[in-house]
Amino acid sequence: MLNVFKNTGLKFLALSLLLFIADQATKIAILNTFELYEDVNILPIFDLTYVRNYGAAFSFLSDAGGWQRYFFTTIAVVISTLLIYWMYKTPVNQKLPLYSYSLILSGALGNVWDRINYGYVVDFLHFYYQNWHFPAFNVADIAISCGAFLLIVDAFLEHKREKQNQTQES
Repeated sequence: MLNVFKNTGLKFLALSLLLFIADQATKIAILNTFELYEDVNILPIFDLTYVRNYGAAFSFLSDAGGWQRYFFTTIAVVISTLLIYWMYKTPVNQKLPLYSYSLILSGALGNVWDRINYGYVVDFLHFYYQNWHFPAFNVADIAISCGAFLLIVDAFLEHKREKQNQTQES
């Protein structure tokens, strides 16, 4: 059983767990110390602002009547299952996709946990400049975004490797 974790990409689940814990710890800290919409200025371009996101990214479908909670939870569970399967199938030496999968997995599960326990996702990181405001987000969202970015980088690197292999074979 331990060899499954040692010899497959599943060993990267440790990173997912660490990030999940960090995400939940920051959200619990916000829930225990902030009132809804409370805002604390940290930097001239950054506030901690407790908001609830009933939708998806950037509050997409947040006012859809409640069905979206179950829809987004189901999607996240399906994606998380696929990510764990891909981690199992990906060789340990392919670190970039494994880091990507583990980051996305931790973020998806962090936000699913919120939806199941609270009915919404806890967001609190708020960046802005003058009249421009980026929607508030959380640690799980950062993990998902970084994981997606790394997947894109890996796709470009894979394409480059394939091109080099084709050139060498010619």
